[in-house]
Amino acid sequence: MNTSFTNIATALYLSSLALTVQAAEPANCQAVALTDPGWTDINSTNGLASVVLRGLGYQPDIKTLAVPIGFEGLKSGEVDVFLGNWMPAQQAFLDKYAGENGIEVVKTNLEGAKFTLAVPKYVYDAGVTDFSDLAKFSDKFDERIYGIEAGSPANQLLQDMIDKGDFELSKWSLVESGEQGVMSQVRRAVKRNQFIVFLGWEPHPMNTNIELNYLTGGDDYFGPNYGGATVQTVTRANLSTDCPNLGTLLNNVTFTLSMENQVMGAILDKGNEPDAAAKAWLQTNPEVLTDWLEGVTTLDGKPGLAAVIDYIK
Repeated sequence: MNTSFTNIATALYLSSLALTVQAAEPANCQAVALTDPGWTDINSTNGLASVVLRGLGYQPDIKTLAVPIGFEGLKSGEVDVFLGNWMPAQQAFLDKYAGENGIEVVKTNLEGAKFTLAVPKYVYDAGVTDFSDLAKFSDKFDERIYGIEAGSPANQLLQDMIDKGDFELSKWSLVESGEQGVMSQVRRAVKRNQFIVFLGWEPHPMNTNIELNYLTGGDDYFGPNYGGATVQTVTRANLSTDCPNLGTLLNNVTFTLSMENQVMGAILDKGNEPDAAAKAWLQTNPEVLTDWLEGVTTLDGKPGLAAVIDYIK
């Protein structure tokens, strides 16, 4: 076993045993349904949450549901938690389902997310730093922008930009591809030192596997701060009241870009299952559990931190 993990985990374990044991959580709180749209970042955060929940004695159940269906599940109470409410992109769902007796926003669990056009660092260093620079290098880019899967809102924004002729891109074409397809194209271009511009986003392991830079100038299409976004934890109505221990945990849990990039990398690049990738990350970084499990017990009221440390050994 990793010596660093053993030392840190032992210290956390001993300190947690001194905590006062609290009342047990109601038995009907044991099963926790989390929705997942199939995005790798939410695979990662659901994986991290699931490992912790299992260590506490809960039974997480990941339901793969498209975003609109997931929100319907939260409204009906068939889904308990969604860790991936991207804002402001999903504001319309809050407008529809939040409010009195509606779904509840627990907190922002991730800050600094972004989503806009990106280029490899060598292209950025060559002078492509803004959307307005693309047309200057049309020949090198072969007048192509690489998007993601067909029908995605982001692709629609890019096509609208091309159709309007903004940034002198009226003769350019949008190449639609899935996540793995566009990443393969980017890696191929980087290997050959070729120019390529593509939709990039963070969190995603591309930010650690590829030297890239995001372009300025796309605020009218993707919003300020490179399409800056925050991600929220939302729950069904009254979850924190019905299951106060679970509510405390959800209020404690936050993620970082680096954390998600690493867990996503283990899923996408190494082929690990989300739970396995999450457990391995927690074994390497057990100190994050101190904040996550502050005031949190197991389902039956025992010290939560000690239980999770035991579980991830």
